[in-house]
Amino acid sequence: MSRRILIGLFGVLSCLPLWAESPKGLLKAFESHCVKCHGENGKTKGKVNLLEFTSPTALLKDPDLLNTLIDVIDFNEMPPEDEPPLPLTVRSDVLSALKHLRVQLNAGKTTPARTPIRRMNRFQYNNAVVDLFDLQCTVFTLPERMMREHRGYFKPETGKMAETVSVGSRPLGKSQLIEPRLNGVAAFPQDLRAEHGFDNRADHLSLSPLLMESFLKLGQSITESPDFGPKNVGIWTTFFESPNGTKDLQQVIRQRLRPFLFRAFRRPIGPPLLRRYSEFAQKQIEAGASFTTAMKAVAAAVLASPRFLYLFDQNTETSKPDEVDDFELASRLAFFLWGSIPDQELLETAAAGELKNPKVLDAQFERMLKDHKLKRFCDSFPSQWLQLERIISSVPNEEKFPDFYFLKYRDSMHMMLEPLLLFETVLIENLPITQFIHSDFTYRSVLLQEAYGELSNLPESPKRKGNAVGALSFHRYPVEDPRNGGLITNAAVMTMTSGPERTQPITRGAWIAGVIFNNPPEPPPADVPPLGEKPSQGEEHLTLRERLSLHRERSDCRGCHEQIDPLGFALENYDPIGNWRQQYENGREIDPSGSLFRKHAFQDIEEFKESILFEKDRFTRGFAGHLLSFALARALTPQDEIALDQITAATIDSDYRIQDLLKQIVHSDPFQQKATRRLPAQASNAN
Repeated sequence: MSRRILIGLFGVLSCLPLWAESPKGLLKAFESHCVKCHGENGKTKGKVNLLEFTSPTALLKDPDLLNTLIDVIDFNEMPPEDEPPLPLTVRSDVLSALKHLRVQLNAGKTTPARTPIRRMNRFQYNNAVVDLFDLQCTVFTLPERMMREHRGYFKPETGKMAETVSVGSRPLGKSQLIEPRLNGVAAFPQDLRAEHGFDNRADHLSLSPLLMESFLKLGQSITESPDFGPKNVGIWTTFFESPNGTKDLQQVIRQRLRPFLFRAFRRPIGPPLLRRYSEFAQKQIEAGASFTTAMKAVAAAVLASPRFLYLFDQNTETSKPDEVDDFELASRLAFFLWGSIPDQELLETAAAGELKNPKVLDAQFERMLKDHKLKRFCDSFPSQWLQLERIISSVPNEEKFPDFYFLKYRDSMHMMLEPLLLFETVLIENLPITQFIHSDFTYRSVLLQEAYGELSNLPESPKRKGNAVGALSFHRYPVEDPRNGGLITNAAVMTMTSGPERTQPITRGAWIAGVIFNNPPEPPPADVPPLGEKPSQGEEHLTLRERLSLHRERSDCRGCHEQIDPLGFALENYDPIGNWRQQYENGREIDPSGSLFRKHAFQDIEEFKESILFEKDRFTRGFAGHLLSFALARALTPQDEIALDQITAATIDSDYRIQDLLKQIVHSDPFQQKATRRLPAQASNAN
């Protein structure tokens, strides 16, 4: 059921009495106030027949509807603006009753949502191969890494971000793709980010026969690359190099394969599987191949194995939900925080049966946060959460915004790095996530600082050294102007949510709703034409707010516009490339005023940020939802809501610190539980 329908559906709830705090009372309220449009005489607006809900049990059978009801009330999306608002006590009672139903819905149930079997995405595959062979280079270039580290500034073990960092960005061009990698290895296509999600989503990571064939060739190209040798392969001596003397080759092969397969497949292997791979290597040698060539062939076969490519939970002997085993927990941890397979210590801890011990799990979690591989989390999650890929296609009008362009890309290559460096700093220094709303510091280059119009005495960028192709120096800078700081008013966000000619308040509002509050609006109806970049004839004298008001008169559009328009217009003082302005080109003053959730009035951007910080618990829950979805590689479901409440409450108690939030996700039921189907005996016993 759409949120748009529900907003209209519950507009009459302003008359709900206090007895609505009971679930049964809620159903009576539906009957008393809603069925005349949704059930009586066959009238079902929005195809909703409330007469079907004849008991609390019936409502409990529709978890999606229940959660949507909570959302539209909690975000003050109902009643609509043309209806009297709910009295605070009534709203509180209704919301309490619905949340009580949600608790009742999940009481005694431990069945988590099922995460489908999925393959590694391109980013994870590259990392996994690098870690498996201990490569001293990448497998192939990853353009999706939007920020590249130069001179080793990322040191999470110190708990402190450097005052000056050297970074590169994807739009700097081909120079940023110059890095040590395996020659002759071509990457498979980039995996696309799911709408309101991430590129690790299981329902987006299928494996077609054509792609499977590509993986077979890819594994061979990796091990046959001229760069795949002692110089770049850390395990060369212990795995690929021919043994000295007249040792039993079959025994040597098995001794080397056992730990290798353990690492590649992320769990112990049985004798039949070990025998299958060792016999394959032996036959290669008997056919005239060298020991090294035979082991390369085995390694290529391992890379093409579904046991390596696929991420999945082991099936249980019953259809009941169960906790993940230690090896599954190790894989979930590694792919969440490192975007790769578990390391040896994590696997050994799992093999000892100790990883699920909360104290041991905490120790491993802390160790992983101090490892440089945490950079992979920073290379994946924040750019997708913030939807920063949109900055790549931003093309402000060059005549109107000439300062944006410098050597083809002036500001965009600098803009996108500022929010990413802010995220990394908050993570490494374990700062409160409220810094994302308004921070007391930022990282900027000299050029970006000038683009913001700030006076600066920052040092000049150092000269490039060695292979630091296209490196940019960013300096930590205290934020004193309340118009700056945080992610919301960052120039990259302002630019990517604008068109070539003008700002797009609806796009900006939708970004705030989806990214900051994890409450994205529905797509507009297909038959609604977009507002033109330039004013139509006769509209030249209007403000953008006035122009948009003429385009949102449709009743099926009003609900979403009431939700997102105030969020977008709050940012209207920032022009299409993020520069501050007071008026439009026609001389009309900009009006950024509005209200957040129709209860926090604001007059300017400073008050808008204060309103969001007043709702920081709501932001915390939204951000936790993004992280939990990323960690689980799936969309969240009603079964996850109680755990999300618990994660949020614990994060609030820990002063909103980001590492505590990550730890709560790792300890949550959805992260530590699984739901699998029992396989046929012949499949479940296969080795």
